[in-house]
Amino acid sequence: MKQLWKLAAGAMIVAASLGGAHAQKKYGPGASDTEIRIGQTMPYSGPASAYGSQGKAALAYFKMVNARGGINGRKVTLLSLDDGYSPPKTIEQTRKLVEQEEVLALMNSLGTPTNSAIHKYLNQKKVPHLLVSTGASKWNDPKNFPWTTPFYPPYIQEGIIYGKHIAQNLPNAKIAIISQNDDAGRDYVKGFKTGLGAKVSQVVKEVTYEVTDATVDSQVIDLKGTGADTLFTMATPKFGAQVVRKVAELGWKPNHYIVSVSASQAQVLEPAGVQNAVGLITAMALKLPDDPSWANDAGVKDYLKFMKEWFPEGNPLDSGIVLGYTTGQMIEHILKTSGDNLTRENVLKSATNIHNLTFPMLLPGVTVNVTPDDYSTFNTFRTARFDGKRWVIFGDPIVADVK
Repeated sequence: MKQLWKLAAGAMIVAASLGGAHAQKKYGPGASDTEIRIGQTMPYSGPASAYGSQGKAALAYFKMVNARGGINGRKVTLLSLDDGYSPPKTIEQTRKLVEQEEVLALMNSLGTPTNSAIHKYLNQKKVPHLLVSTGASKWNDPKNFPWTTPFYPPYIQEGIIYGKHIAQNLPNAKIAIISQNDDAGRDYVKGFKTGLGAKVSQVVKEVTYEVTDATVDSQVIDLKGTGADTLFTMATPKFGAQVVRKVAELGWKPNHYIVSVSASQAQVLEPAGVQNAVGLITAMALKLPDDPSWANDAGVKDYLKFMKEWFPEGNPLDSGIVLGYTTGQMIEHILKTSGDNLTRENVLKSATNIHNLTFPMLLPGVTVNVTPDDYSTFNTFRTARFDGKRWVIFGDPIVADVK
């Protein structure tokens, strides 16, 4: 009996030591008992500067989080650096974040060409490159690039929505396409054509533009000359506004579909002239703060309160800000789930094991799912039409299946 007691006592000591080891705090670069340092690059200047509002929203969000005590008792320092939407500058700023600032992770860096420039570097360094703000399909490649995950709704899936809508509702359409000549543009167009199915033969003309172009006026004139009655526009905000304005100036009245990255009322429709945007159709996954149907929605009320208290200089109708706010909540979830094990490996684990997660500003039916084998986040959208004052959601949720 005495021997048994000794064995039992020994077992308890071992169990206690294992429990203590399990509870021990673990830190990687950028993490400590008091702080979590994360970084990102944003185009606060340059041709895509309209997107900079997303980074400003995230900065404001973490000011709010820190004022409430931080995450698991730690303050979050978000280092958000301007890259001017220039890949060489992105490389320079990212190296600064990793090698000088020693951040725990990069989260929500914006842009397809810019993230492409740092893709291999961050994976070789085994630095989490999370929630990239670009829907290019290349970010969902856990086998070859396990340290990179997306958050923005995938371009291919969104493109499928527009193609399906045209195929179902405009069976005799003569279709013209304008897109940005990069990975993002190619993904959108690939999805669009997939959604068209057999109707892809009704595409009469495709043109592209470079992000360095001054205007896209000549491309729009070219497309109008084809006699097309349906236009699919894949553009960033600056060029999206130009397309909408030029289409109106030419007196062209196509059925006009415009991608969500260029559907911001503040950044695109108002600069283009809201009267010129009437009838535009887009797809979305986020709630519209000015939609009367959400007037009593708790999530929208909290968002508007956040804007008033923490980001009063921002336009609450800016879709980039809504996305930045939601992304901030996603980052908070990942860091909170990581607990006291703030190593780069564990943060990646937290970011790639998410099941049926929703956020207050996501539309009903839209959830976030990420697994170690599939990093894609969204594949459900709602269609909306601009009525001259706001986007009006219509139709049921549409699931875009690329298989």
